[in-house]
Amino acid sequence: MLHFRLFILSLSIFIISACTSTPTAPVIERSAGQTSKVMGTKSAKNKATNKSKDWRPDTYTVKKGDTLYSIGLEFGYDYKEVAATNNINAPYSIKIGQQLKLGALKDKTGDIKNTDANTENNVIITPMKNETVTNTPPKTPLVISEPKATREPYSIEAMNKPSAVISSNKVPEIKMAESNKLKVEPKSEVKPDLASDEDPEWAWPTQGKVVTNFNEGSNKGIDIAGVQGQAINASASGKVIYSGSDLRSYGKLVIIKHNKTYLSVYAHNSKILVKEGQLVTRGQKIAEMGNTDSDKVALHFEIRQQGKSVDPTKFVSQ
Repeated sequence: MLHFRLFILSLSIFIISACTSTPTAPVIERSAGQTSKVMGTKSAKNKATNKSKDWRPDTYTVKKGDTLYSIGLEFGYDYKEVAATNNINAPYSIKIGQQLKLGALKDKTGDIKNTDANTENNVIITPMKNETVTNTPPKTPLVISEPKATREPYSIEAMNKPSAVISSNKVPEIKMAESNKLKVEPKSEVKPDLASDEDPEWAWPTQGKVVTNFNEGSNKGIDIAGVQGQAINASASGKVIYSGSDLRSYGKLVIIKHNKTYLSVYAHNSKILVKEGQLVTRGQKIAEMGNTDSDKVALHFEIRQQGKSVDPTKFVSQ
């Protein structure tokens, strides 16, 4: 009896201690696919957050050496939009200490308008030609008006009549329907989405070897060597917001705005083939290679993200 009571007491103590102990957390195995999916979602969210965050200031105070063109490039804006926002007229003069308003430009995309092509200020413009196609005239039966052949009954008199001679100089009259001309309307140009902030579809801008790599401190882009007059093509579709030679050390320069985030820069050209306001497509020839304001024949190519220089080779490959 005593042994039975001791057994019951021991069993009760064991049950009480088991109930008061901390349970061990269950181990749940996750597959590699589930983990990468969760991490991928987080990464995409962070990427979107980084894109929506605009570092550019709402105002800027003009410093020595600044021009409206250099300020536009530094912050990724069309210099004409900066001028319009601050009531600055051509020739776009600014002075040291002047405060420029930039905040209203952060979400401004600019007018998507293609200007007429012509030649001005040593900028050669190649207009798009409207094609006229003439359709093949319909086949119609030949109508011969003369001479007409007649049959007469056989007789001595008929044989003695002089035979009709057709002059080889006279061509029988041929009546043919007049051909119609069909006017073919030019294909509507695909307008770039300047309101987007997604990465454009990039293409390599010219043939050649990269002779100088990107360096944020000393080289804000890459240099691609080639020959004088070699074709320089738009790396992505967009709107030309600058063409000229007003920016020091860039020579003859073209800047294309692709959307509200990205610009591309093409410097040291020998000849410019587009003008400001013109819409261009990826791969379209916009300039010819040269060495203006440079000691070598090469294209200096930059990609600017919200005005900041980024390594072009991270966006486009040769």
